[in-house]
Amino acid sequence: MISKTGYLIREGFRGIFTHKFMSFATVAVIVACLIIIGSLGVVSVNISSLIHNLEQENEVVAFVEENLSDEEARGLEASISGIENIASVEYVTKETAMDNFMKDYDSVLMEGIDSSVFRNRYVVHLNDISKMLETRDALAAIPGIAKVNAHIDYANGFITVRNIVTVISLVLVAVLVLVSFFIMSNTIKLATYSRQDEIAIMRMVGATNGFIRLPFVVEGLVLGILGALIAFFAEWGLYELVTGKVMETIAGTFVKVVPFSELAVPVLLIFLAIGVVIGGVGGVNAIRNYLKV
Repeated sequence: MISKTGYLIREGFRGIFTHKFMSFATVAVIVACLIIIGSLGVVSVNISSLIHNLEQENEVVAFVEENLSDEEARGLEASISGIENIASVEYVTKETAMDNFMKDYDSVLMEGIDSSVFRNRYVVHLNDISKMLETRDALAAIPGIAKVNAHIDYANGFITVRNIVTVISLVLVAVLVLVSFFIMSNTIKLATYSRQDEIAIMRMVGATNGFIRLPFVVEGLVLGILGALIAFFAEWGLYELVTGKVMETIAGTFVKVVPFSELAVPVLLIFLAIGVVIGGVGGVNAIRNYLKV
């Protein structure tokens, strides 16, 4: 049994070297498709990370009614913190608000302005900006809160960008996987066609479909895994090159790039999974017609 399996595996490897050009073309197409898939994936991850960071910076400001004392104003924190979707709450006095305002403007132009112009307020960060409207309404309903400022248009913009990137990525990934599968199947079909007489003889002497099929499945798996490994290291190098260039520009001061070390294991596993599926299914599909009775 072991010797028979070894023979079939050797036959699978022999098919790869027998059709060197087509095997090379198959691996090249798989590598190209996986690099595109991987690039879309890491771009999507970085955009999601950027949006998450923007979510943390996208503040909702709840102004306290002017007739409340400082102690009464501070007493609202418990009610605000109890609202669903609140990540953090910071109480800002009118004096602190004035100091922060002065840092952003010429103090000479603002001369004569005192803290009475400002209001005590709460600066609130959310867990999910898609629920900003509901959170704003909940804040406004708290007795003692006079007004709530929330950048709902910006939040909707972030959500739209994230949804568009996700949809485009999924569609392109599906298309590229189908292209890789098609190329793989055609490559193994060529190998099958050149060996159709051999397959016919094996069928006549009683060889099972599994015995005939295994070398072609092995061939597909090897090509798929080889393409996945090459694509992984190529993706790694490309990612480091591009992100290095980005960080050298002014954009690097505003954009935080996710290190590839955090992405390496998921990318490798996804690439191998796609390579195995494309290779295995492609090998089975390529020989299917020759196994029909």
